Amino acid sequence: MNIVYVAFRGHFADSPRALYEALRARGIDADHTWLSAPHTQATFPDDVPTVTFGSPESVAALEAADVVISNDHIPLDWEKRPGATYLQTWHGTPLKRIHNDVRWAPEGRLAYLEHDIARWDLLLSPNPASTERLRRAFGYRGPIHETGYPRNDVLSSPRRAEIRARVRADLGITDEQTVVLYTPTWRDDLVFEKTGPRDFEFPVDLDEFTARLGRDHVLLLRLHNMVMDRLELVEGSAVRDVCGHPDIGDLYLAADAMVTDYSSTMFDFAVTGKPMLFFTYDLAYFRDDLRGFYFDLEEVAPGPLVSTSKELVEAIADLDAVTAEHAERYARFRETFSSLEDGHATERVLDLLFPSDPSAGTTTAATTRGGDDSAR
Repeated sequence: MNIVYVAFRGHFADSPRALYEALRARGIDADHTWLSAPHTQATFPDDVPTVTFGSPESVAALEAADVVISNDHIPLDWEKRPGATYLQTWHGTPLKRIHNDVRWAPEGRLAYLEHDIARWDLLLSPNPASTERLRRAFGYRGPIHETGYPRNDVLSSPRRAEIRARVRADLGITDEQTVVLYTPTWRDDLVFEKTGPRDFEFPVDLDEFTARLGRDHVLLLRLHNMVMDRLELVEGSAVRDVCGHPDIGDLYLAADAMVTDYSSTMFDFAVTGKPMLFFTYDLAYFRDDLRGFYFDLEEVAPGPLVSTSKELVEAIADLDAVTAEHAERYARFRETFSSLEDGHATERVLDLLFPSDPSAGTTTAATTRGGDDSAR
């Protein structure tokens, strides 16, 4: 059996990584191949076979696969062979409108991606609230399985304290320091209408951050993979660039709080129960003109929405107050979006792919929302 994995067009990460590691642990008899990128190759373990994303070898690997596992569109020209299974895990609970629901996209982009959607055999949903949104947005008529995300199992792992300590030690962070993870999303106009080498401007006043919070606070910057090459940081600042860290789940565990804007990281981080703050300095533009939302963030957000760097720094300085003030909203948020994140999503997904595997077992059955399989 040949299994090919793709994550963000060349990363060793996300739900495909969780599934790969679990399959290896189960001893499934298969040849595993990952599509990598030149700038990510060093993050792949030495014993993981890779081919370069977009190369003729990567197309050949996809066309020879019995199973393809991806967390995003695969924008390559390839033909899925008869009998093969393409599992699309997707990569986040949608707050931002996606695919056919977006307000704007470059000409021809969505039509081209339709070829990839037509190959999907199984689509994962992280929660019941997202299932029909994903179906409508992609125009997908096959089965959707409500399983939670395999990538989030680590957040409930018995090893989470060990992982937290290891990551903080690797980053040179002491037990006494408060770690704030900053995960802004990308802006469509900056990516698709790029005008220069760096068009992501850092909106946090770092001088104010350091002056108010001191050296006992560390800001970890994790840009979206679409723009992670768009920012240069000054050496010696309070910011640590963790864009190249292979697994954001490890960073969730290492952090004490998270700052985001409209990123789907909010739904994953909620599994930890740690405080979140929302730096939404361009809320009206992003919501009303650029992308659009599926629900009102101001009503649902499990933490304060702030619009200036000063407000953000003040909120970080009093995380206990943030936690207390938003406890009820946080609980509702988790009930809506994290009910399936129980540490067993990987098991449920592998049972879908390999239902006859006698070693598999789950504690919660995955829910399937069926579709018109004749259209596949």
